[in-house]
Amino acid sequence: MLMPSIFGENFMDDFFGVPERTYTKSVQNTLMKTDVVENKDGFDVSIDLPGFKKEDVKGEVKDGYLIITASTNQNKDEKNKDGKYIRKERYSGTCQRSFYVGDDITQNDIKAKFEDGVLKLEIPKKEAKPEVKEAKYISIA
Repeated sequence: MLMPSIFGENFMDDFFGVPERTYTKSVQNTLMKTDVVENKDGFDVSIDLPGFKKEDVKGEVKDGYLIITASTNQNKDEKNKDGKYIRKERYSGTCQRSFYVGDDITQNDIKAKFEDGVLKLEIPKKEAKPEVKEAKYISIA
């Protein structure tokens, strides 16, 4: 028997009163799973986006944050030979993640590639600019 998605992964957990399981945890754990690897030149980020197309994914750097947004609008219709619906499913949604990359990183610094439902980003490390100290006059006695 098919269960509606409102029950999450196992609707029996809520039925028997398991308190630590919530629906939001179930949804968050399935969308945009991310791996971040630090290397000597920067960071390699891999974000799983199954079911999304390249044109559904957008990225921008704003106020020191890299913001990745993925949107989809799917409509799956199946009809029998008489043209009557057997099943009709629709899904429309957006998910978003943000990562602090620093104020020195621009969109042009980040390299991105999307293939097989995985967004791969290369984010370089920028060396912190040395703080310039103002010269102060020394009073000579």
